[in-house]
Amino acid sequence: MSLKSIIYKKQHLTILNQLLLPFEKEFIDLENTEDAWDAIHKMQVRGAPAISIVGCLSLAVELRTKTFGSCEEQADYVCERLRYLVTARPTAVNMTDAAHVLSEMTRGLVTTSESVSTMRDKVITEIEKMWDEDINANHELSRHGADMLLEKSNGEPVTLLTHCNTGSLATAGYGTALGVVRALHERQKLEHVYFTETRPYNQGSRLTAFELIHDDIPATLVCDSMASALMQHKNLSAVIVGVDRIVTNGDVANKIGTYQLAIAAKYHNIPFYVAATEYSFDVSHRTGASIKIEEREPTEMTSVRGVRVAAPGVNCWNPAFDVTPAELITAVITEFGIFTPSQVEERLIEVQKLKHHHL
Repeated sequence: MSLKSIIYKKQHLTILNQLLLPFEKEFIDLENTEDAWDAIHKMQVRGAPAISIVGCLSLAVELRTKTFGSCEEQADYVCERLRYLVTARPTAVNMTDAAHVLSEMTRGLVTTSESVSTMRDKVITEIEKMWDEDINANHELSRHGADMLLEKSNGEPVTLLTHCNTGSLATAGYGTALGVVRALHERQKLEHVYFTETRPYNQGSRLTAFELIHDDIPATLVCDSMASALMQHKNLSAVIVGVDRIVTNGDVANKIGTYQLAIAAKYHNIPFYVAATEYSFDVSHRTGASIKIEEREPTEMTSVRGVRVAAPGVNCWNPAFDVTPAELITAVITEFGIFTPSQVEERLIEVQKLKHHHL
């Protein structure tokens, strides 16, 4: 069974503090949206899907403790809190997308709800449904990814390289790219998975390693700078990574280091796949050039767990994400199936129609 990093029961939300992993397993309570904003910004919870789920669930918890004089007042509060949560980490689209969907739904409930409590219950129900849907989407995505990779390998076990952390710690449960790894392992069709340390925050060496060991999956850690040599000397079936945002032309924003892996994979003729649910699709950007890239504190580069490793006074540039052009991506693995980057725009339009129908 994969790890549980988010525990939610009506008026109680608890998350696994990822800052302390892998040395300490501590759960912390989030009682309101301020707690969630802080946890997201500090990266006590991280991964685009998990950020969105935790942010929205914190609002559900908070709404159960608040009283409002009217539906209009409650709607204003919900929309304001959602805008606030988006500011914690702006690059990943999932929280922005969830905020938009919930805000539109909440505004629509102002004229249709019989009471403030009825409106509140409907908003909370929608948030809880998002959580369930994300877990189900991860399982479907992983099934499609495993099927595709095994078809490419004629049923033979595959060897993969992945980057950052895209498993249970980064999602509502199971995972995206790491979910595909899990699905292959469950079928006994995973030969081996290599994974990068993912500097400077070490999500690979701290978090992916923690998950892979927990699930007893055959895996090997490599430094980020070893990826090209790994492709040269090991018989990789594919590189598979997660996604923080996919825009209209198929460009992908993901954890820093993804772009260079895609370039190296292209040179070595190794398929490069990205795995994402519909909530990572973003119709508001035509290309990746317009995506706002979060820049983090220099201390993440100059220190490791509080121990300085860089010379004092050195300048630092610390973008948390980079953009991989569509032409370097072999295919996008989703809960709806496999798409080429050129098919992303069509899929985006379908997703938008589904969301509006849902509202």
